[in-house]
Amino acid sequence: MKHFLDIHKTDPADLRAMIDQAGRMKQARLDRPKGAADDTQPLAGRMVALIFEKPSTRTRVSFDVGVRQMGGETMVLSGSDMQLGHGETIADTARVLSRYVDLIMIRTFDEAVLTEMAEYADVPVINGLTDRTHPCQIMADVMTYEEHRGPISGKKVVWTGDGNNVCASFLHAAGQFGFDLTFTGPAQLDPEADFVGFARSKGSSITIERDAHKAVRDADLVVADTWVSMHDAQSARERRHNMLRPYQVNAALMAQAKPDALFMHCLPAHREEEVTSQVMDGPHSVIWDEAENRLHAQKAIMRWCLGV
Repeated sequence: MKHFLDIHKTDPADLRAMIDQAGRMKQARLDRPKGAADDTQPLAGRMVALIFEKPSTRTRVSFDVGVRQMGGETMVLSGSDMQLGHGETIADTARVLSRYVDLIMIRTFDEAVLTEMAEYADVPVINGLTDRTHPCQIMADVMTYEEHRGPISGKKVVWTGDGNNVCASFLHAAGQFGFDLTFTGPAQLDPEADFVGFARSKGSSITIERDAHKAVRDADLVVADTWVSMHDAQSARERRHNMLRPYQVNAALMAQAKPDALFMHCLPAHREEEVTSQVMDGPHSVIWDEAENRLHAQKAIMRWCLGV
């Protein structure tokens, strides 16, 4: 059973194969009429369950479109539809769904829900996001960097702001793809020590630098994410804004990076908060390619999980 639960739980050779296949599938779509299905239809006759306990735009649309492009069908289920872990145990839900579908993607809060789903499912399970990690996003980010600048191995990536779930998967990717990462943000929002330790154990240089301008110096890639969650209360939002304001990605900060440095943001972005519109819409930004590449990277992940 090939689950895609986290980048650090997947063999680096398999990760590389997925990135390469994603690139081939993207090019193949560019070479055929817009809206046409993939020639090979590798998911023909397959049903994919897309479970969303958390709201989603990019994850929902990119997985749904990706399955359809490859000839499969989707069943979209919300947490309220299923009462996941309330009316029925997660283990029993996994057992039942395995009788109906060929693949499960779940976007949830608690990592334990994901791991229990994978433990009891008889079909592959993909992590569409948890509160701790977001591996599909980072596969798209690695793909995006490499299609613009070549191999990411040995490059300097700078994460600004909150050491959240996306940052965690970037640290996993640093270890698996061989790049270095500098985190710059307030001490209260440092990434978990386990994530940092994994990357360092693989030989990547991981640096914590409180001064954002020093951190970004000579960066190949600068990455930001939203400062607040949709679930944060107004008082919490104000506190986080005060903490994170020195880490806004603006033109002055990007000027510290290499002249050909890229800027990424997984979206949705709060313009003029974690990043200015000048940067988002400027020459360093590849955020729209990054968003599109969720589609191609996830198609490759699904094919890897199913062996097709």
